Amino acid sequence: MSSQIPSMKPVIPALAPLTRGLSPLAEPMLRATTGLFLMPHGAQKLFGWFGGYGLEATSQFFASKLGLPPALALITGLIEFFGGLMLAIGLLTRPMAALVTGMMVVATLQVHLAKGFFWTDGGFEYPLMWGILALSFVLRGGGKFSVDHLIGREI
Repeated sequence: MSSQIPSMKPVIPALAPLTRGLSPLAEPMLRATTGLFLMPHGAQKLFGWFGGYGLEATSQFFASKLGLPPALALITGLIEFFGGLMLAIGLLTRPMAALVTGMMVVATLQVHLAKGFFWTDGGFEYPLMWGILALSFVLRGGGKFSVDHLIGREI
């Protein structure tokens, strides 16, 4: 008895060569997107780019509106911007993804949970999704198309 799972037949056989050829890019595409989509949020907090308020105003917001330590604004901005960049290129993938996961757990529980599920109401849907995506790279690592793989080192 074979322990291998039988190969699935494609619904549209003509697309099989395309999906076989592109499937190795799915995971690095997801890793890069996860990291790159975090970066603008960090840039808002750290530099005031993209309509953000910069570090001083964000620190005040964290303290006055969220009841969080002002220093957490800097930590969050650094993780989102530089951690997002490193996640996108796959450098120190697991540690960076772990930082993102932890940050999103805090954001989900401390800021968004009480507002319900939907992101449109300030709920936890969005940070939970990013946390789960990051957690997948904690578990998986950077993969074949990462700087970690290129230099032959991974934590």
